[in-house]
Amino acid sequence: MKKYDVVVLTQKGFFEQENPNWYVKQVLQEDELVKQALERKGLKVIRTYWDNPSFDFSTTKIVLFRTIWDYFHRFDEFSKWLDETKDKTTFINSPELIRWNIDKHYLQDLKNKGINIPNTLFIKKGDKRELVDLQRITKWNQIVLKPAVSGAGRHTYKLTLENIEQHEIIYKKLIDKEDMLFQEFQENITEKGEIAFIVFNGKFSHAILKKAKKGEFKVQDDFGGTVHSYKPTKEEIIFAEKVVSVCEPMPTYARVDVMQDKNNQPIIGEIELIEPELWFRYYPPAADLLSDAILKIING
Repeated sequence: MKKYDVVVLTQKGFFEQENPNWYVKQVLQEDELVKQALERKGLKVIRTYWDNPSFDFSTTKIVLFRTIWDYFHRFDEFSKWLDETKDKTTFINSPELIRWNIDKHYLQDLKNKGINIPNTLFIKKGDKRELVDLQRITKWNQIVLKPAVSGAGRHTYKLTLENIEQHEIIYKKLIDKEDMLFQEFQENITEKGEIAFIVFNGKFSHAILKKAKKGEFKVQDDFGGTVHSYKPTKEEIIFAEKVVSVCEPMPTYARVDVMQDKNNQPIIGEIELIEPELWFRYYPPAADLLSDAILKIING
């Protein structure tokens, strides 16, 4: 049986496509940059998808979570796979971090450790209050509604006093099945965008500025957002590294998404520790930084 040092993990939809579109080509490029960087270290590397029934994960030392961007649509299956696989190999990031980061209640943990987060109500599954009730409690005029377990903008809505009642039906369907977040909208994201800080072993690598298209607030390229190189200030880097430093255990890699609040202070949107896009194509040396960190783990 062939043995590997590292598995670069993806999803089936990004695996062995005959005619990939621009989006899949982008995914393939990112994964290939990582694979090549690992191979330059002399490591044996294979790329496969997380639910591949024919792959034995006990044949590898490290599973590197990369483009598994379907896990939040198949959360029950993915959760079972995590439990079944975590003792066969080493996960990067660790199972503890993955479990913690899957659910956006982690934002409350960050707040408790002194990290600036948006004003947030964490709404438990089955809550009977309507959106208008929550708005009356908070008195927020602009709100972001999103599931506690989600990604890629799944069921993420911007609510205003004018449209909030139009979202009651979809909210009722969602809250009957899962926890939700009701957050005060950060207006600066539409004007200044969101900065993604890439951090390896607690140290800043590079940053990307994500900007939403006109009339949109979601910055992902799925929704027409654009990506730009960005040179952060020293203060911004300190904030991003502080966010990573309070995670337990220390992540091997992290992406810290940062906005500016109404006082123009850095405020975290999310920290991504499971399968963040890391934009190696904008800064290829970052793939070597990640491969160095993995090599250290393999060498103990």
